[in-house]
Amino acid sequence: MSDHYDNPSYYTNRELSWLEFNHRCMMEALNSNNPVFEQMKFLSITSTNLDEFFMIRVASVRDQLQAGYKRPDASGLTPELQLKRIGKRTHQMMSDMYRIYRDHILPELCKNHIRILHPDELSRKQKHQLALFFEHEVYPVLTPMAADSSRPFPLILNKSLNLGVLLKGEDGQPVFATVQVPSVLPRMIKLPSDGPDTDFILLESVISLNIGRLFEGWEVISCTPYRITRNADLSFEEEGAEDLLQEIKRSLRMRKWGSVIRLEIDHEADARMLGILRRELEVTEDEIFRIHGPLNLDFLMKQLYGIPGFDHLRYRPYIPEVPDQFRNYKSIFDCISHGDVLLHHPYESFLPVVKFLEEAASDPQVLAIKQTLYRVSGNSPIVNALAKAAESGKQVTVLLEVKARFDEENNIQWGLRLEKAGCHVIYGLPGLKTHSKITLIVRREQQSMKRYVHLGTGNYNDVTAKIYTDYSLFTCDEQIGSDASAFFNTLTGYSAPPEMNKLVSAPVRLRPYLTRLIENERQNALRGEHGEIFAKMNSLVDADLIQELYRASSAGVKIRLLIRGICCLRPGIKGVSENIEVHSIVGRFLEHSRVYRFHNGGQPELYLSSADMMPRNMDRRVELLFPVEAEELSQRIMQDMELYWEDTAQTSLLNSDGTYQKLTPDKQHYFNAQENMILDWEPVHSAVLPSEMENESDEETDPAK
Repeated sequence: MSDHYDNPSYYTNRELSWLEFNHRCMMEALNSNNPVFEQMKFLSITSTNLDEFFMIRVASVRDQLQAGYKRPDASGLTPELQLKRIGKRTHQMMSDMYRIYRDHILPELCKNHIRILHPDELSRKQKHQLALFFEHEVYPVLTPMAADSSRPFPLILNKSLNLGVLLKGEDGQPVFATVQVPSVLPRMIKLPSDGPDTDFILLESVISLNIGRLFEGWEVISCTPYRITRNADLSFEEEGAEDLLQEIKRSLRMRKWGSVIRLEIDHEADARMLGILRRELEVTEDEIFRIHGPLNLDFLMKQLYGIPGFDHLRYRPYIPEVPDQFRNYKSIFDCISHGDVLLHHPYESFLPVVKFLEEAASDPQVLAIKQTLYRVSGNSPIVNALAKAAESGKQVTVLLEVKARFDEENNIQWGLRLEKAGCHVIYGLPGLKTHSKITLIVRREQQSMKRYVHLGTGNYNDVTAKIYTDYSLFTCDEQIGSDASAFFNTLTGYSAPPEMNKLVSAPVRLRPYLTRLIENERQNALRGEHGEIFAKMNSLVDADLIQELYRASSAGVKIRLLIRGICCLRPGIKGVSENIEVHSIVGRFLEHSRVYRFHNGGQPELYLSSADMMPRNMDRRVELLFPVEAEELSQRIMQDMELYWEDTAQTSLLNSDGTYQKLTPDKQHYFNAQENMILDWEPVHSAVLPSEMENESDEETDPAK
């Protein structure tokens, strides 16, 4: 369809929009409504997010530039222009991030008697203890690496923390050496303190204090922390690989040694040191980030957040509730047989999903289990249940997506474990990532087969289910069960994607289906009827679907969008998107669910999905969209969505220029949707079921998990 909706001024660049999302995360570190440890955690998340952004997104844009690709994106930016704007924005963001660390986080921690000390602040007693600690615990682990005419510049591991050392050579010229700060030791070292304070020092400071011990007989000119980020945007040669697992393992090894795309270095680094690193690592000036603070803030979340004795500095622990309906039946299958069941995680426990698999594994009436897995936890009860089912003789088929980024190694290990137990494991499909979340259980009941299905918007991960908001739907609807069987047959065999009754799958049918639903609202509006769309997703990037939304808006369709992360659409443009509003919520829980609701001439249709409106979800992934047909359940979801829309505490509004405006309500108008949902689901009794659900993990009550 040819019209004016492809004007570049109507779109925001994907990478710049993501940076604005990360900025919203960073600003939660200044939100006084968050306890100080939670503020600290948001700052740590911002730092970790930037690592991945450089390794994947910046690396991808740089690869385009080096390959001579000059075609602009929907916003009109070529790869060269994107890199320039990304560089400017990320330098500013990292400067702001460390300013918040120095001027806000450290003083707030100090007020609460937690200090991260500089070497100059150590007492005599603390220095003495550190000297002993270095000699007995640190020194044996360290390996200084020299670089001279006989020893080439060492390979520096991606994201490793290092100390660059300049030594005075025999001719007076500086000689370079490097020492990796060992990741096998804790980065934060607790110090003795005679007062009320809990004191820490960073491991790199301990090593710097004793750096001369590693270079006996040499004069140390300077010792400087530095860190590199490498290109980790892996590409798998699937068609030419006889063994996909071996190809992925090879690519994972390459991830450690990809080209350097960012150098972080202490802001007081010796100019000669910086010159050596710049030459040897082949980085440009734009790729150098001078840091005023400790490199890599992930220690704030990984180590400091969980220290005991400071519960008042964290969110109040919340125990997810198990709905009463599961308690009223002898088995989960009996419960589902009496009607569809909806769970809203993490307000409601993920435990019924786990028990759905565990009960199926031990039930002699269950004959087959089929499931897709994308990301699972480190000690996954889901995988353990599948293995148990296979070992007991059931037919178990698992499509385990081995190309799930940064989970490749974990998934390979789980796949081998499942194969050993007797499961049929498919390691993804050529050219596609299987991102759908579906489980099919086939059970013999009264001389016939009955199919039970679980569909979700989030991963089968019992750990992230405690901090990600997602929906789970259990059903034994015959048509959905039939669709599920056809869907798995397509994944595991050579069947062409079938016409399904109620499920809609990508990459073949989801895009046209969503386009038809949007177009239906537009046509209703053109006829003078009410047209309305409500959608909640992680990201909105797909230019074709954005144009469909623009056309609907121009026809008078009221469109409300809850988009946590990237949004390339620009609302409020006269004649284009003036009927579109976009809210973004960044809060205690990561908003992960995907919800699509269409007014449909007064007969609303509501869908849940594993897919965002992004080209990869529409065209390069196996996804599922599924309806919520029970009126009680669809109304409940929309009540949740209205609460989100009323939020004033964690919401930012997207402006037509692509910037975000954080709401700043007074006490009278303050409303936190996530906290409200916690209060609505506050357990009044034990959050476990009798018998099967009585062994709930202690991790359930640990907010740090």
